[in-house]
Amino acid sequence: MSRIIIDRRRFLTGAGVVASTIPLVGCDALDGMLSNGATVRETMAKANDLTYRVQRFLIGADSLAKEFSESEIRQGQRPNGSTDPTGATYVALRDAAFTDYRLEIGGLVDRPLSLSLDELRNMPSRTQITRQDCVEGWSCIAKWTGVPLAAVLDEARVKPEARYVVFRCFDTMNLGLSREAAYYESIDMLDARHPQTILAYGLNGGPLPIANGAPLRLRVERQLGYKMAKYLRSIELASDLAAYGQGKGGLWEDLGYDWYAGI
Repeated sequence: MSRIIIDRRRFLTGAGVVASTIPLVGCDALDGMLSNGATVRETMAKANDLTYRVQRFLIGADSLAKEFSESEIRQGQRPNGSTDPTGATYVALRDAAFTDYRLEIGGLVDRPLSLSLDELRNMPSRTQITRQDCVEGWSCIAKWTGVPLAAVLDEARVKPEARYVVFRCFDTMNLGLSREAAYYESIDMLDARHPQTILAYGLNGGPLPIANGAPLRLRVERQLGYKMAKYLRSIELASDLAAYGQGKGGLWEDLGYDWYAGI
């Protein structure tokens, strides 16, 4: 399995190098290569689907990510992505110590929910010491505490036709030319109900820091770090992903990353 992780990281790092050269290519040529129906886009989509199916087969539905002992935590959890959202709604929640925070759960559910941090903390919890692997090439071991996502989904009574869980976030990404996009991410129901998939509100025995996603972030331990959305605003259950962003399942995916980032 370690060989699979290394090979995948090398592949994604290479993909990142290729992606970094995209702005040097003429826009018209790039639009043609990546437009809907183009051979390059269709080939990339098929490769991503193959990666998903092969890794699902190799990993299995119930396998657990490796967990570690407390003695193996040798540093604070390294932040990735956004570290301090500046949107007015988030800033107001932050300044009030998140006392007014509510996590909205909707979409294909029979019982939409609006949960405060206290309500989430009073649900059954799980603590796990796991390693985050980042597409940038670094790893970090930390202890996470939160409510299993499966418990929240059970409270919401997910409809049978739901296939994906979509996470909307408070942070945004600068796309250049004064353009920003709100961060979002998604996983399938298999990962959503995995025992190590939690909505984390605690890190290394204390509250979740702002730089690491406070007040609430996703931990989906069998995937790379960019799938673990921070600063959660809402959760939506959906039968497909076409209505979100460019329909690829996440902001990074809209920019060319794989939707399934299993390790």
